[in-house]
Amino acid sequence: MTETAPSLFLGQSMDADKAFQTLLLGRANRHGVVAGATGTGKTVTLQIMAQGFSDAGVPVFCADVKGDLSGICMPGSPNEKLLARAAGMGLTLEPKAAPVVFWDLYGQKGHPIRTTVSEIGPVMLSRMLSLSEVQEGVLSVVFHVADKEGLLLLDLDDLRAMLAHVGENSERIGREVGNVAPVSIAAIQRAILQLEQEGGAAFFGEPALRLEDMMRTGLDGRGQVNVLDATRLMNSPRLYAAFLLWLLSELFEQLPEVGDPEKPRLVFFFDEAHLLFTDAPDALRQKVEQVVRLIRSKGVGVYFVTQNPADIPDSVLAQLGNRIQHALRAYTPADQKGLKAASQSFRVNPAFDTAEAIQGLGVGEALVSTLDEKGAPRIVARTTVRPPDSRLGPATDAERAAIMAASPVRGAYDTPIDRESAEEVLAARRGEADKSLAETKLAEAQAAAQAKADAAAAKDDDKAEAARLKEQARQQAQYEREASRARTQARAPARRSTRETPIEAATKSVLRTAGSTITRELLRGLLGGLKRR
Repeated sequence: MTETAPSLFLGQSMDADKAFQTLLLGRANRHGVVAGATGTGKTVTLQIMAQGFSDAGVPVFCADVKGDLSGICMPGSPNEKLLARAAGMGLTLEPKAAPVVFWDLYGQKGHPIRTTVSEIGPVMLSRMLSLSEVQEGVLSVVFHVADKEGLLLLDLDDLRAMLAHVGENSERIGREVGNVAPVSIAAIQRAILQLEQEGGAAFFGEPALRLEDMMRTGLDGRGQVNVLDATRLMNSPRLYAAFLLWLLSELFEQLPEVGDPEKPRLVFFFDEAHLLFTDAPDALRQKVEQVVRLIRSKGVGVYFVTQNPADIPDSVLAQLGNRIQHALRAYTPADQKGLKAASQSFRVNPAFDTAEAIQGLGVGEALVSTLDEKGAPRIVARTTVRPPDSRLGPATDAERAAIMAASPVRGAYDTPIDRESAEEVLAARRGEADKSLAETKLAEAQAAAQAKADAAAAKDDDKAEAARLKEQARQQAQYEREASRARTQARAPARRSTRETPIEAATKSVLRTAGSTITRELLRGLLGGLKRR
């Protein structure tokens, strides 16, 4: 190897010159692509590159989609075929493991990775939830209201509480930032429920991932290899793509500018890269293009791993200077079109036809074109990829558990933290409002009861007064009757006695015997005079 600049050894040319194919560390932040059909050796190439960067002191992040990349944590056991391949390259294999930290969004096969809803933002969260453009607008309103009211969005419970809050105050909020349709809020809530059912709730919360925990370099000078277990995550492709894009965005936002360093600060492998662009809205594509274009100056190299370079938009593919192309098959017109596009992306080698060479590559062989010291693409070379120093195949559960037990981040993320955020604040507000409402209702009820009691008392007083007046009227009537009777008795003449005196009896006898009226009258007058005397 004649190059003096630090480089990563990829393999040896299959052409007559038998030249070594390397990747200059000083140009590794210019990004790259590893492509090829299933079963052609892409994962092994990724493993070789990851361990090579680690040996050079560069931290690495990569996703383990099928589970077999986990073997990088164990020393290799090369067979005769691999030993012969290494000997043909003049390479002495030294079986060794890479310093690995396992991660898992679900916290099952690695340390949990969490971030907050606020850090994800409405654009990528809309991507995760498969929201329409209108629903994404409503979600942006929810984030705006949360920022305005100082409410932290940490997990999905906070987001759900904010959606309810915005829905309850939609009329007021609509006057400020635009209409918020209840049907859109309901659709977002259903999407959140679906994400939770897929296990996505574990990704949101605290403690949030600290990027420095992924960018460690050990005492031996080797960079940490971060392996994300994505065997389950691949069942939620939108969540997988959005998570990796978020991680790239966080690197872009937090890392300082360094220009073109002697070696990258971090190398990021994005496996199954086509998932990032499938059905992606234009805004998301533009964000990916922006991050890939600008993150180079932060010292981060991004390598897309996919079956066909045609899976990657041209605007992004044009920025991938280092290319490793494994075999492609052209069975359909679409395959032939992809093959043609892949062959035309390389700098022509007059020794062979690039399109034919791609179809004729065997397992563990690739077309390699990397950037030279001036940043220009080298002539493409058919290359036999070097054997790895670590194990080919997955690590066992016991080996994985042992690696996690000795991890430098053991215990830092295993226990979730639930501090006061939007859900708790809104619940407290609702509790205070409910308490105030209850107190108001209680006061109203007490006032109504008092009014009723006062009315009853007044009614009782009215009854007592009526009874008193009635009794007074009765007594007055009785008094008036008695007074009237007394007056009547006072005016009536005295009644004469019915007993006859002896003189009256004798007179009546004389009158009875008198024969004439004159005689009776004379006798009455005479006798009357005698009586008065």
